[in-house]
Amino acid sequence: MQNQMLTAREWQFGWYARDRWQVTPKLTLNLGLRYELYPLVTRTSGEIGRFDLTTNQILIGGVGNVPDNAGITVSHRMFAPRIGIAYRATEKTVVRLGYGISYDPLPMSRVFRDPYPLTIPQNFVGPNTYTPYANISDGIPPVQTPNLSTGVAPVPTSTVISRSAFAGLLHRGYIQSYNVALERQLPYQFVVSAAFVGTATTHQFADHELNAGVPGLGTAGLPLNASLGRAVSTLFEDGWLSSHYNSLQIAFNRRFANGLLIKGAYTRSKAIDMTDDDGRVGLLFNYPPDLKRNRAVSGFDIPNNFEIGGVYELPFGKGKPYLQHGVSGHVLGGWSLNGTAAAYSGLPFTVTASSASLNAPNNSQTANQVLPKVELLGGTGPGHPYYNPAAFAPVTTVAFGNSGRNVLRAPAIYNLNLSLYRSFPINERFSLQFRAEADNLSNTPHFAAPNANVSSGNFLVITSAAMDQRQFRLGLKLSF
Repeated sequence: MQNQMLTAREWQFGWYARDRWQVTPKLTLNLGLRYELYPLVTRTSGEIGRFDLTTNQILIGGVGNVPDNAGITVSHRMFAPRIGIAYRATEKTVVRLGYGISYDPLPMSRVFRDPYPLTIPQNFVGPNTYTPYANISDGIPPVQTPNLSTGVAPVPTSTVISRSAFAGLLHRGYIQSYNVALERQLPYQFVVSAAFVGTATTHQFADHELNAGVPGLGTAGLPLNASLGRAVSTLFEDGWLSSHYNSLQIAFNRRFANGLLIKGAYTRSKAIDMTDDDGRVGLLFNYPPDLKRNRAVSGFDIPNNFEIGGVYELPFGKGKPYLQHGVSGHVLGGWSLNGTAAAYSGLPFTVTASSASLNAPNNSQTANQVLPKVELLGGTGPGHPYYNPAAFAPVTTVAFGNSGRNVLRAPAIYNLNLSLYRSFPINERFSLQFRAEADNLSNTPHFAAPNANVSSGNFLVITSAAMDQRQFRLGLKLSF
């Protein structure tokens, strides 16, 4: 393996102007406009490289007759308006609305950091398992490097995975964010709000696999094998997908008063996309007729999420309602409780299968679902599947499995953290705080997703959990 210096240089610029306008005593507007510019990534030793899909050649910008940008351009029209509206309906009720556009700030140096010829693979294989290629004393054989003097060089068709941007405009995605919220002040220092919050992404960055095989044809079915003789993955990064997220968010807060503070929230949401990653682990199904099958709930989708936390000063001791005097007040006074509790849905996962019968390189395979409903058994550990494994079967024909992406979920998570602490003043300058803390107080296991490979002996069996079992900590902190 030979590596040349990448020395990527990338700039991102943003300008923002905002005006806050008090239209009436009850109505306030926040108006903003942002302008963003993302110049093309460069290198100190030259400009970027681009893979030419028509000739199977790498074009090095700024070398020979190749232009500095290698034929890639960026948009100069990235204007992003923002608007916020707050209306005070009554002294205790406020309505808020917001809308804004943001551009995807993904650094494109990720795309151009390791393409050929910056990285040149070279394998030296012996005649068999027991015979080395050569003696170590002979050193590493010279690596064959292309002639880049003209800025144009052929790319090996059987060993080098290409990742590049298309010629022409690089489509940088944008995200529309929107929300409407109602906030109401309640008795006993409580404030509650209910909001609809969402985002919609257009031109989401993702790799586009242009050398995805046709089922059953193997390498002979690779579209670029026929035109260029390419038998390996050929990826082009661009903004070409879409995704969205919508949620109902309910929050309740109690301001700190009488020794008690509470903050809590519940979110009911759904996120849908075609891939969670812009990189080479992106789409499962790259065969063009099956691209639409990638659209499903996101891998980070958590439909139910409840969180609550608080601080409570125990009502004992000097200045408190109970046990203000005496030994009991001195022992029990000054203590506080601090805790957080969480309960939320498990993450989704895909049931996978061997792609041998599919025989379509650069695609992934899912299992066949053979029962109309996948029964949740709830078991953990060997011999106790979490879902019914009989609901799925391997694929033995030249076809994609009929199950989709992210069709099952890992177990839900429940967690409670609690701490007890007290400060002991020593003098005007020094105080000592004692803390007793417990993470995962109930010692509830947080199980990982079950084995998702339909051909595994532990299929749909949970065999691992997060390493976050109950922990106790005692601490002293000296403040001065």
